[in-house]
Amino acid sequence: MTPNSYQNAYQKYQQQSVNTMTPGEMLTRLYDEVIKQLSATKQFNDAKDYESANQASQKAQRIIQHLNSTLNFQYEISNNLSSLYDYFIYRLVQANLHKDNQMVDEILEMVSDLRETFIQADKAARCG
Repeated sequence: MTPNSYQNAYQKYQQQSVNTMTPGEMLTRLYDEVIKQLSATKQFNDAKDYESANQASQKAQRIIQHLNSTLNFQYEISNNLSSLYDYFIYRLVQANLHKDNQMVDEILEMVSDLRETFIQADKAARCG
């Protein structure tokens, strides 16, 4: 197999794994990626690599915007989550402008808490 063949096989595997995920697993993966990008933002800020920090922050913001766009507003909790996601984006924009890792830490902690809450809710929903 050539390197491209391995890469194509891996990409197919990744696509298949995404297609077979439960909504809870997908949500967890999205939160994991937000956490990864926020952590990278902090590292890049510390290294004074502000261009990379900006890119990582924007990736996190795009994922949060995606999470917001998938909310089902038939449920009251969705309004609360939407407001929270809007707040996350606002704070991340401010953190990005001011290169302020304390603001990033604030959002990182809240996203991590939300991730854990969703994992517990998903487990409870599966167990009935």
